[in-house]
Amino acid sequence: MKKHPVSLEDIRRAAPVLGGVVYRTPVLENHEANALLGGRLLLKAENFQRTGAFKIRGAYHRISQMSAAERARGAVTYSSGNHALGVARAAQLLGSSAIIVMPSDVPEAKVLAARALGAEIVTFERDHEDSAEIVAAIEAKTGRIEVPPSAHAQVLAGAGTAALELLEDANELDTVLVPCGGGGLTAATAVVMAEASPQTQVFAAEPELFNDTQRSLKAGKRVPNPKGQRTICDAIMTPIPNAVTFPINQALLAGGVTASDAEVREAMRFAFEHFKIVTEPGAVVGLAAILNGQVTIKDRTVATVITGGNIAPKRFAALLEATHDT
Repeated sequence: MKKHPVSLEDIRRAAPVLGGVVYRTPVLENHEANALLGGRLLLKAENFQRTGAFKIRGAYHRISQMSAAERARGAVTYSSGNHALGVARAAQLLGSSAIIVMPSDVPEAKVLAARALGAEIVTFERDHEDSAEIVAAIEAKTGRIEVPPSAHAQVLAGAGTAALELLEDANELDTVLVPCGGGGLTAATAVVMAEASPQTQVFAAEPELFNDTQRSLKAGKRVPNPKGQRTICDAIMTPIPNAVTFPINQALLAGGVTASDAEVREAMRFAFEHFKIVTEPGAVVGLAAILNGQVTIKDRTVATVITGGNIAPKRFAALLEATHDT
């Protein structure tokens, strides 16, 4: 009997399904950055991934495992942006269709990008409406199949291929930090490391005001974020750890770390200056937590996943420019 909904073997089986569809993204290293930090910093650059984020891994794997009849009915999901793009592209590639339920305040660029891939968008107010209820109503009315951002074993198996690649390319890792919203990539990474590299610690990295996983780990139960708060890390503004991923994270994580919006902006600048990459804010929360000293990197090998790079040029420039004011 499986200990968790997804295993290392499940993730290994997902890898060839994604072959030729998703990119094997590079693990970046910069000697000057290492010298500054006193250790080895590795960035798994999922901002180079198809659709600009790791999310297509889980979305494609989930839809590919549907029957032909299910794919004909189409997919439905909630997303604040990156999962929307992954589901829309995966549905397009597999001859299916997608309806995406998105918060009304997500960056317009992500809404337009999802529509450009053929998705139908339904918006909701995140402080007053429940996305799960809206998705369930669409399911009931249309017969579509839900492809959740993280709360499904097949989605987790697809997401975990990023962690599998990271471990294969890095060989040895002391610590991995994963930007954490719903906790799917975090959970899948924790499974990979627990089974294939048990000496590697895995931490959930979250924005200061959306540290529901960190607080839930300390409380021993799922604890929601207060309503009405905001962060520049729009991709990981989740209300509460979900019931599928949290037990995995509770069992396997070394803990949770956080970063302020100002620290996230500094991490975006650091990644741009030293690695020449464009990142969205939520993608660098792990890097920000390394730079703010919440994990030890001196004389160690520490990796983080740069989960996405879907950001409008003007917003990217404005966030980097704001580092001069903090």
